[in-house]
Amino acid sequence: MKAIYLTGFMGVGKTTVGKALADNLNLNVIDLDDYIEEKLSADIPSIFQKKGEAYFRDQEQLALQELPTSDLVITTGGGVVLREVNRSHMKANGIVIHLEATVDTIFDRLSEGGRPLANGKSKREIAQMVDERKPMYLDAHASIETDKKSIEEIVEEISTWIKSVEIA
Repeated sequence: MKAIYLTGFMGVGKTTVGKALADNLNLNVIDLDDYIEEKLSADIPSIFQKKGEAYFRDQEQLALQELPTSDLVITTGGGVVLREVNRSHMKANGIVIHLEATVDTIFDRLSEGGRPLANGKSKREIAQMVDERKPMYLDAHASIETDKKSIEEIVEEISTWIKSVEIA
């Protein structure tokens, strides 16, 4: 099976859904942000603070290209879609599933902190970021709404969709 890439804005559930989806499909899962943190021996907020967003995006692009492209679920960071080269790589080498949620849900989840690009942002600013990225997120094979659904329901929806198409 081709790699399954989960994309979407911060707080839509990529990491949680990715782990459950990998279990459901008997695949390994790699969180791209965790992979970068391990590779660089630094956490994402520190990388942003010390090296800046452009450096992080360069590392993100390199990391994405290093990962296997089969029999794996890859949970991406919310900004991986900002570079067309990343979107092209994912679409050419796997199944891209966009997870989405309402701005209210995203804002509530992000209030827990730890997201460098969301820290101190108002709901309006988050909505603007979501709107700016939406066309890039929609450059996916499928979009799945995560609001008001259990993890199990989301995983079942993705699994059913994957089994119904012939790109796997």
